[in-house]
This record gives sequence, structure tokens and C-alpha cells, in this order.
Amino acid sequence: MYEKTFPNKRFKHTLEFLKKHISTSHSILDLGVENPFSKIMKEEGFSVKNTTGEDLDTNQEVFQSEKTDVVTAFEIFEHLLNPYTILKEIKSDKLFLSIPMRLWFSPAYRSKIDMWDRHYHEFEDWQVDWLLEKTGWKIIDREKWTNPVNKFGFRPLLRKFTNRYYIVYAEKTHTPTLPEEKGA
Repeated sequence: MYEKTFPNKRFKHTLEFLKKHISTSHSILDLGVENPFSKIMKEEGFSVKNTTGEDLDTNQEVFQSEKTDVVTAFEIFEHLLNPYTILKEIKSDKLFLSIPMRLWFSPAYRSKIDMWDRHYHEFEDWQVDWLLEKTGWKIIDREKWTNPVNKFGFRPLLRKFTNRYYIVYAEKTHTPTLPEEKGA
């Protein structure tokens, strides 16, 4: 079904990447309200619960109340003011996140209609990697892919060769407690 709908390439890659690392027996908390891709995950047999539209920058209670095996954040971190706090608050041991990568030849996305549909951040891959490392996540796998458009011009040509999306599977690291922290 998703093969014939926009944005089919992104959905196809994301689903294949997810299935490569987890089974449908894992419970998933998908950050963001229900969307076309969360519906696809459900159709594929995954147990998915979405957040309800709360402002995750100021309210991370969902991480205390929802106990799931996996958290997914597909194209949401670029909309958040403070992804660091959210990554620190996640209690699940497995995380999948994807972002549209910053393109040097295109400005950050900003909807003229919807004031909430804007990118506060447009990351490069190394920035996402560093953010994950600083918040206690170890990257297990990652992929990038292009997003060509069927238009003529210099920028559409560049989109055929420039990676647009970056997806990461990470697991929470459990660093040992240092002796001075034990009260020794």
C-alpha cells in the first residue's frame, strides 16, 4: 500500500530499517501524533502508541507514564527546541530516529500555513551522532538516502545525489557507577 503513496521512498526505507532491528513483538512509543507512517507500522503488525500532541519541549511526562520497548522519533527532532532533554528522558532501551538532513543549497523548512510545521534544527549526521552520544545512546546502525524530486533545475539535480534523510538505531548505554558515586 505505502509503495504507491507519497513519500514512498522514505516510508519504504524507514520500514525496512525498523524491521531489520526489531520484531512486531516490541511495543513502540512513536513521538508525535498519529501520522501516515505510524498507521503503516500498525498495518505491518507493530504495537504502536503515539504521543497526543503535547509540547515535548516542556512536557516529558509521557516517558514516565508509557513503558515501551522502543521509542521512535521519525522526523520530529528537527521541530523541537531541545532534543537533548527528550533523549535524556527516554526510558526505553531502544531508539529509532530519523531526520531530514540540512542541505547547503536549500533553506530550513518553514510552512507558511502552519506555524507549528517548521524546522527549528536542520541537522548534519555528525550532530545527531554527537547528540546521541552525549545523552547516553550508542548507535548500532545508521543509513542515509536521497530524495529526488521530479522537477527541472539546479537544486532538483542536486537532490538526486545529495543525501536528504538520516536514520539511526541506537540503544541506551548503561555506564557503570563510579566508586565515588556509590558513597565509598
